[in-house]
Amino acid sequence: QVQLVESGGGLVQPGGSLRLSCAASGFTFSAYPMTWYRQAPGKERELVATVTSTGFTINCADSVKGRFTISRDNAENTVYLQMNSLKPEDTAVYYCRVRILTTDYWGQGTQVTVSS
Repeated sequence: QVQLVESGGGLVQPGGSLRLSCAASGFTFSAYPMTWYRQAPGKERELVATVTSTGFTINCADSVKGRFTISRDNAENTVYLQMNSLKPEDTAVYYCRVRILTTDYWGQGTQVTVSS
C-alpha cells in the first residue's frame, strides 16, 4: 500500500533552516509528481511546492519563493523540502502528498515551529 512518512521537523529560531524528508513506498515513486503542503493552526491546508517526476519545481507558493527548495531523489524514493530563512509564519504541520489516478495519499505530517 502507498505510504508516505515525513520527518525532519522541529523547533527552530527565526532565520534558521530545516530540511524535511518524505520517504515513499508502495508505488512507482519516480513516475509521479510530489507535493509539499502545510497547515498552520486555524488555517486551511496550503500548497507549498510541487516537484515533477523528473525533478522540476512547479506550483511554488509566493510566500516561500527564494527561501524553500523542493527536490527529490528517485533512487531513494524520497522528496525533500529545504527551508531557509525561516519565519514565525512558516510554523505549521508539513505534509507530503501524491496523487495516483484520482486518489490523494498523505503522510502523517511533521511539525515545524519557528520561534525565538
